[in-house]
Amino acid sequence: MNSNLILRRTVVAARPNAGRGIIVLKTPSRSYATPSKEEPDPQLNGYPQLPWVYRGHLPPLGWNDPLTRRNFGETLHEQEEVLSMWGPDAPPIDPNVALRRFLIAVSAFVAVGFTIKSLTPEAPVVRREYPFNGLVRELGGLEENKARPESVDTEE
Repeated sequence: MNSNLILRRTVVAARPNAGRGIIVLKTPSRSYATPSKEEPDPQLNGYPQLPWVYRGHLPPLGWNDPLTRRNFGETLHEQEEVLSMWGPDAPPIDPNVALRRFLIAVSAFVAVGFTIKSLTPEAPVVRREYPFNGLVRELGGLEENKARPESVDTEE
């Protein structure tokens, strides 16, 4: 992991400000907005450290190889498989926003389904029943093939 991305943990201290009861929070030693010193990667062994730029974000015209947006003889980035045109795209929205929108769409779909189910009237007919234990023997003798068996109504 790159050491310049690791922030030092700081303790959040609450101090009353001039007796007013206002809480002042200490800030971290380095925020994401402040630039850090680039350290050479010892594993590259002199290979040039190229900027982290996705090939999909580059202009589409003016390349020797327009499919991959590269010029011939150009030095490859050490992470070319990630930064190339065939690499994964960075998601355009925050994952929390995407999850919220997905859950809203699913809940709307389920709500429409339940609304349609509740508004659909029952069939105004009596379901058909078959004699001889649901025609088991007539349909091949298997219980899986049994039709709706005839119900026995006992009237007193």
